[in-house]
Amino acid sequence: MSSLAWPELVQAILSGPGPRQRRAMAKAITLLESTRADHRAQGDALLTELLPHAGRSLRLGISGVPGVGKSTFIEVLGLALIGQGHRVAVLAVDPSSSVSGGSILGDKTRMEHLSMDERAYIRPSPSSGTLGGVAEKTREAMLVCEAAGYDIVIVETVGVGQSETAVAGMTDMYVLLQLPNAGDDLQAIKKGVMELADLVVINKADLDAAAATRAQAQIASSLRLYGLHGHPDHAHHDQSIWHPQVMQLSALKSEGLDRFWAQVTQFKKTQQANGRFAAKRQQQSLAWMWERIQAGLKHEFSEAGAVRALLPDTTERVLAGRLAPSTAARELLAKFFGDHHARHSENA
Repeated sequence: MSSLAWPELVQAILSGPGPRQRRAMAKAITLLESTRADHRAQGDALLTELLPHAGRSLRLGISGVPGVGKSTFIEVLGLALIGQGHRVAVLAVDPSSSVSGGSILGDKTRMEHLSMDERAYIRPSPSSGTLGGVAEKTREAMLVCEAAGYDIVIVETVGVGQSETAVAGMTDMYVLLQLPNAGDDLQAIKKGVMELADLVVINKADLDAAAATRAQAQIASSLRLYGLHGHPDHAHHDQSIWHPQVMQLSALKSEGLDRFWAQVTQFKKTQQANGRFAAKRQQQSLAWMWERIQAGLKHEFSEAGAVRALLPDTTERVLAGRLAPSTAARELLAKFFGDHHARHSENA
């Protein structure tokens, strides 16, 4: 990619809806996902130009166990929102194999009707082992979509687990999908995930109405319990903030989607009124900065010549039980910082 490519991409992304914009978005996100140093520099310049045009969307995180119907829910919701005049972007993260690194990237197949609509943009990307079930460059892809004028950005995560809470760190509202029988086995639900949920949706409620109602009651009780035990964002004594809700719907039958969107709209209105909407985004921006700093430092550390020379022997001693892991870490860090300081002294 030439050094002049990113200004052209910016112009195309900001040019308005159409094939030219969609091609530019795809190229821009591919550029941002690249690990090449020259591409990263171009990607940084691209983001700087797009940033003033981003930030105007509603960012919605959707998570749930495999089989809960996330793709069907997102497709039906996306089509309904498009019908209301919205433009919808879906950043769907597929799990990468820990063995081969491969990824199925099948969301466009699962969202066949939505992917064919020009007012929607679906970008599947591999998680590449990134914790949180969210691709490393999902935040950057989100900014591209926002700059292109998509006012609803949905992030679909791999599944539910302790690491899946990362989606709450980059979206305005975190929606957790559950099956009708989830209420019968609340112990299996990760407490950390449930505490982060702004809205719990029991999908496929039409399959077993009694089970869905029972699950709704039990999950609502659990959410109240979390709030009463000191969760600052969900404290039920404060009426000026949003309190997590539980609702039922059937995405397959398109039942309950209007109530779902009414809840989302009320959430945004409430959080904007009390200032938490903007404050959360500011906190997320700082968290993103520190996350990238940590990733950069980890990369520099692993690539440092002095560390690489010492690592095999240190690793062998840790595996053999001759060296404590904490001591090994301190020795490697000392070697890294000593080598780093020496190199800078030579260049001074």
